[in-house]
Amino acid sequence: MFMKRIDLLGIFLLGFAAMASSVHGYDAGWVNAHATFYGGSDASGTMGGACGYGNLYSQGYGTNTAALSTALFNNGLSCGACFEIRCQSDGAWCLPGAIVVTATNFCPPNNALPNNAGGWCNPPLHHFDLSQPIFQRIAHYKAGVVPVSYRRVPCKRRGGIRFTINGHSYFNLVLVTNVGGAGDVHSVAVKGSRTRWQQMSRNWGQNWQSNNLLNGQALSFKVTASDGRIVVSNNVAPASWSFGQTFTGRQFR
Repeated sequence: MFMKRIDLLGIFLLGFAAMASSVHGYDAGWVNAHATFYGGSDASGTMGGACGYGNLYSQGYGTNTAALSTALFNNGLSCGACFEIRCQSDGAWCLPGAIVVTATNFCPPNNALPNNAGGWCNPPLHHFDLSQPIFQRIAHYKAGVVPVSYRRVPCKRRGGIRFTINGHSYFNLVLVTNVGGAGDVHSVAVKGSRTRWQQMSRNWGQNWQSNNLLNGQALSFKVTASDGRIVVSNNVAPASWSFGQTFTGRQFR
């Protein structure tokens, strides 16, 4: 009996590890989930969102985007991660092929509805609420909700990581976008030309905050992704920077 309990515990831990790696790492195989769509035929309803990216067209994400359920969103740390998704096991509604999407929003739970009848984003479900245009590349519109399988994949971006500096003096709010590689940023540090490296705190989504006075200094940023890789963009913003401006730094390769 004791050995059986150990075996069952081992199986559970292995399964849990596989699930965790599938959300946060690559080469972990395909995981089952479901997908729906939102935002209209032009995806205009997907703009903004819980990751803070704003206009997804101008940010370069386009319509290849998804809102993640609680189990995948990781309180916003999964923003920017890329997922390959394919429709499965439903010949009546699925289309062949696969898509790659970026996590740009949060799909909130609806506890008033059961998990299998409207509460698609309720914990502990793995669910993707896709933009309508990208959903229709893997399934018919009338399907509404389809079973899918997914896996994490590296993000391919054009150009460097972008840093948009918002806020005001003593409240620097930096939006980090267009991140390649793992895509999801887990740590940001800033260095002024007259300061040392200072760790920033995540305010919400991929907005990172510093309460230090950085005005009139050239700014460097150190970005750490979920896979532990680090890229440093030295003096990416000149000393003459002002709030509301965006600067492009180095990229993960």
